[in-house]
Amino acid sequence: MDALTSRGRALRVGITLIAGALLLTGTLRGSDDHFPFGPFRMYAGSNPPDDPAPDTRVEGVDATGAVIGLDETRTGIRRAEIEGQQARYVAEPTLLRQVADAYAERQPAAPALVEVRIVVRWHGVRDGRPTGTSTDETVVRWRAS
Repeated sequence: MDALTSRGRALRVGITLIAGALLLTGTLRGSDDHFPFGPFRMYAGSNPPDDPAPDTRVEGVDATGAVIGLDETRTGIRRAEIEGQQARYVAEPTLLRQVADAYAERQPAAPALVEVRIVVRWHGVRDGRPTGTSTDETVVRWRAS
């Protein structure tokens, strides 16, 4: 086995120090977008045992009044993308128009959507166990004008 040269050793130490600095910075100041150098907060904690558990969904209402679940198959947009941007949608509901446009592109024969909304179903939890109860909260909606 060949011995590592001084230059090779210095290069490895330098790379290790840079990776360590990135990990430390990401841990202290990073977000999910910086993974693997930042924390992946999705699995970093848990809710208290009696807090309701959220289940977010996107719904559309078409021109006939039918309510349609707008999942990845129908829109090409993953639920995680919606949840990650939820605060932006709440601040600017017109952004939900993009979901309606994505639906229209993938479902050209379907009636047009006249409303898109983000709904959170809060599942009841007691002592860390589901209670079987739930309530729905519409957190934001966009309506075609």
